[in-house]
Amino acid sequence: MTITIFLGSLLAAMALGIPIAFSLLLCGTALMWHLNMFDAQILAQNVIEGANSFPLLAVPFFMLAGEVMNAGGLSKRIVNFAMALVGHIKGGLGYVTIVAAVIMASLSGSAVADAAALTALLLPMMVAAGHDRARSAGLIASAGIIAPIIPPSIGFVIFGVTANVSISKLFMAGIFPGLMLALSLWLTWWWLVRKETIAPPPRKTAAEVMQALKDATWALVLPFIIIFGLKFGVFTPTEAAVVAAVYALFISLFVYKELTIKQLVPLFISAATTCSIVMFLVAAAMVSAWLITVANLPAQVVTLLQPLLDSPRLLMLAIMVLTMVVGTALDMTPTILLLTPVLMPVVKAAGIDPVYFGVLFIINNAIGLITPPVGTVLNAVAGVGKIGMDEVTKGVIPFMIAQFAIMFLMVAFPQLVMVPARWFY
Repeated sequence: MTITIFLGSLLAAMALGIPIAFSLLLCGTALMWHLNMFDAQILAQNVIEGANSFPLLAVPFFMLAGEVMNAGGLSKRIVNFAMALVGHIKGGLGYVTIVAAVIMASLSGSAVADAAALTALLLPMMVAAGHDRARSAGLIASAGIIAPIIPPSIGFVIFGVTANVSISKLFMAGIFPGLMLALSLWLTWWWLVRKETIAPPPRKTAAEVMQALKDATWALVLPFIIIFGLKFGVFTPTEAAVVAAVYALFISLFVYKELTIKQLVPLFISAATTCSIVMFLVAAAMVSAWLITVANLPAQVVTLLQPLLDSPRLLMLAIMVLTMVVGTALDMTPTILLLTPVLMPVVKAAGIDPVYFGVLFIINNAIGLITPPVGTVLNAVAGVGKIGMDEVTKGVIPFMIAQFAIMFLMVAFPQLVMVPARWFY
């Protein structure tokens, strides 16, 4: 009965068009009434405590870093460097997109920010070169979702706080899977364009490649600072976010000089606006998370899944399918906040490594950003690229299938995640 009230009130609120954060609050209120313990003071306390977390400070700083990176010239130089490296290959602009997406993912951690920047920079070039518009937009959207997987990742921060799992370990464990997703896009793009007759841009000379590398060096240094700083304990993930934001500001203002002090105010407002949405979601979800614990919902779910506890791979397969279904209707952050408190006890009861689960869970949620009908990244690419949502959805399908294939490969072979992760630890 408790599960029915929890899901029924949440789905009913969403069906009425109520924003997800307020739907979570209504869901929590309904559960409190059902448990005969409604208290507005407890409700308010949980909302406040939901956002009162030091690790969550990483979220606004990583978002600010992404905004500054796009406005301050870092993204443009990364794309130019990728163009110099692989632009001359057949279908080269697609490979440029993938390489640039991987590099940018290691700077911002925001799929929407990366996808929007790549769309603005590369989609007009790909269409002008003769590539199919829908396919190009689909590739850009699929490449953009690598951002929540390769560190620094806002998704890992939110999951780590919600599940009480080491964010540093999640960051390190996400590197190799993120590269595998990029490889799946590379192979899919190669297969799709193998018969095209579009002439690629001319090969850059060694001097031009070195010049592009020199221009992008300041941007390329940041990922190494973050990864080595985390690996050797120089700073925490929260401090890494501050380092990323301050570094991006310094480079944009004083090295590339593409930002002025006056331009900072709109950037800060944009980052704060986006961050406020995420943080309110986190705060509202804390009410539901607390009531899920009080109502002992995880124990009920464990009982329901008892037959699968002796088969971790089968259990992971079931959880991934469930997350895929939820991801078609919800954005990444609410999915993490809703499912994590329910699924973590099940994962622990089955003896599954929480870091391994976290990586696959975030990968699944990231792919959910390009699954219709919600698809936040699809909407971002459609809006920035001035292309129909149906076209982007059509173009993204082969890349989405390839990424899901990699995810299920990791379900079948957990070593693909954990062996490289232990080295990075």
